[in-house]
Amino acid sequence: MGIRVRVQDQASTGEIVGGVELEDIPAAITVRDLIRTRVRDEVARHNADAGARRVDWQAQADRTVEAFTGNGFFVLVDDRQATELDQELALTPDSDIRFVRLVQLAGG
Repeated sequence: MGIRVRVQDQASTGEIVGGVELEDIPAAITVRDLIRTRVRDEVARHNADAGARRVDWQAQADRTVEAFTGNGFFVLVDDRQATELDQELALTPDSDIRFVRLVQLAGG
């Protein structure tokens, strides 16, 4: 049996711009699996809307993992940056988990 964690979305300015609660997450999880689990959960909610265009969660998770490796966003867990997809995280229900979105500068 896993734990419940809250994942917050943070802009590069520090502003919290969204988030989601994930249920039954293993306390020991890799960054890759945390990203994929979050995407799977969000896509399942999206696909549950009868009027929504269906999304393939695995394809979306692959794109999100690519965004992580391409520095499109980074993950902070308890104020420490997770740098590798296979890095194992030790989560608790009180863990502060943030997906920080990076914004490209104009012209770059």
